[in-house]
Amino acid sequence: MKIGLISDTHIPDYHDEPPEQIKDAFAGVELILHAGDIYESSCLDWLETIAPVVPCEGNGDYLRSIEDGRIKRSQVLELEGFKIGLTHAIPIPEIEPYATLEKTMEREFDGPVDIIVYGDTHVEEIVWLKGVLLINPGSPTLPHNLTHLLGTVGILEITDGTVEAKILRIDPFEELDMENKKQWWSVR
Repeated sequence: MKIGLISDTHIPDYHDEPPEQIKDAFAGVELILHAGDIYESSCLDWLETIAPVVPCEGNGDYLRSIEDGRIKRSQVLELEGFKIGLTHAIPIPEIEPYATLEKTMEREFDGPVDIIVYGDTHVEEIVWLKGVLLINPGSPTLPHNLTHLLGTVGILEITDGTVEAKILRIDPFEELDMENKKQWWSVR
């Protein structure tokens, strides 16, 4: 199963609609997970022309009182034998003893999950913490909170009981080497 990951689109504050390059990045995905700060339902409608969308609420969505039945505070999905939690923000690094991964999973998902997709920081990240795969796809419209360029989305692939996550920069379109995160900045 191939899943598109996106967060922090902030439509229409910085773009009227999501960048067209997202369609290329999400070619062949069966599902899209949006980790919040959507701002307008039209963004979800646009993404649904690619694949079904499961969104969660971001802090900006809460402040704007966005009303859309598709958006939940957080979501839990069971896909291909993996429990996936979708939320907007989680504390990384952990701030023990108050904000541990275990406490976050209990608060956001009512218990442990195998994978967490989150956003909020606008900074792409793939990291394993305490046996949980954490993925932040960054932002396609405000990468690293910069307004003058396009950013990133993520892909999660589940095949035969294994998972692989990657980050794609949408302009120019390429997979980023998450072991060497300086690559993102070196081409700018």
